[in-house]
Amino acid sequence: MDWKQTALWKESAYNTMWCLIGCSIGDLGVILGFQLFNPAYAEAHPMNVMALAMTAGICTSIILETIILSRTQPLKTAFRTAVGMSLISMIGMETAMNAMDWALTGGARLTWWVLPPMWLAGFLTPWPYNYWRLAKHGQSCCGCSQSTPS
Repeated sequence: MDWKQTALWKESAYNTMWCLIGCSIGDLGVILGFQLFNPAYAEAHPMNVMALAMTAGICTSIILETIILSRTQPLKTAFRTAVGMSLISMIGMETAMNAMDWALTGGARLTWWVLPPMWLAGFLTPWPYNYWRLAKHGQSCCGCSQSTPS
């Protein structure tokens, strides 16, 4: 496999961005919800909050990807495709985002300055995997690809 295909890196970056958007919606929503409405629980049980955030992030990403895929596939097929192609990417992305949050804030806390490093870690972690899927199988993390395997 050739790791030097600029067009595939760009396409996999685009696909990874959609995965990041989906994961961020659920993940950040849960953390922010606890931070605003139950900060004592978030402070006492940050790992529980992060586990819920990761679960919500994966679910919202699957929903977003299913919507994207349903433009070209039946809904049931779109859902199965989103789950099948994206789970490894999303788990890596969610783990990286929450690890960065933990490393920078010491818990499940959102501040404006932590978002860019969280998103960068969440983007960079699955990007090579998404490139590989696109290059080897013609499959992207969100099925946005028009490429064929090489």
